[in-house]
Order: sequence, then C-alpha cells, then structure tokens
Amino acid sequence: MIEIIGAKGKIQNVDYFLKKIQNISSEYNIIIQVFDADYIFGKNHLISSLNHAKRAFEQKNNSTNSLSMEILLYASGQRQIQKAIDKIGVKKGNTDIAIIIENEVSNKTQKTPKEFIKNIMTDFNFIRDDKVLEGDINTLKKFGISTQEIATLKEEKYEDIILEKVAMVDIIK
Repeated sequence: MIEIIGAKGKIQNVDYFLKKIQNISSEYNIIIQVFDADYIFGKNHLISSLNHAKRAFEQKNNSTNSLSMEILLYASGQRQIQKAIDKIGVKKGNTDIAIIIENEVSNKTQKTPKEFIKNIMTDFNFIRDDKVLEGDINTLKKFGISTQEIATLKEEKYEDIILEKVAMVDIIK
C-alpha cells in the first residue's frame, strides 16, 4: 500500500528529522522518503518515481543501495545522490514537505501508512496540506524547463513533462 501526503511545518534539525524517518523505516521495515514539496508535481510524480526505483532494483541497475534513495534520484530527475539531495531534499526552516510511504515490504506491526504518517505529523508538529503537492509553472522551471518550452504546452501536459524527467533518469544512469 502506498500513501502520499503533503504537509507544512518547520524542520529545526534536518539530520535529526531524517534520522527519525530512517529509524521508523528500519524499525517497521517500510519505505519512507520525504521531499521538498516545492519540487513535486502531484502524486503521480512520486508514484512514477517509486515504480522506476523498484524496477531499477528488479533489473539490478540501481544506483544506490536503498530504495528510498533511489526514489529520491528519480523524483529529482538527477543521477547523482548529492545533486538529488540538494535539489529535492528537505530543508531546514519553514517548509512544505511531501512524504511517500510504501509498506508492501513486510511491515512488522501491520500498521497502515496512514498510522505512520500520523506519527510523523504528530512528532514534528506538521499540518497536513496536500495542496503543497500541486505543481505549477514554478515547479517546471525548477526542473530546468524554460519559459519558452512551457509556453508551447497545454497546462494539462505539465505533469507529463515532469514524468518524462523521472523516466530520463534511466537513460542518464
């Protein structure tokens, strides 16, 4: 089962936040990845990233040792981990975040992704706001798509451009 949410909050210490997420992921044997929501263009963006990352592992052409980091690579459209983190990783301060949780890998407690999300939201005083997942022209520009290119597209095709960026990671690997 996959759950994707958006949230608003404040991250005081990025390392502590990521360590806490990693601990939850390890303890319950689930996949959790968090992103700077300013770079996310809808739930399909993250679902596509997850699917590409899983396929990379299945085909043994993954770039990382971790499915969650592989998801980050695909979602960012980058092939280098540090560039992906710098681009789409969570940042310190007031921030909009996107979270994807997948628990098809044997979840020890049989908790649902919603229960894990509730715990994360409570622990970090985040407020759920799925509107932060909605991409716009600024999201496209952050992915390097020029104003001229955007002008040639119908608005309903914006998401397709981001999904192409996700798919391109396979080619640039």
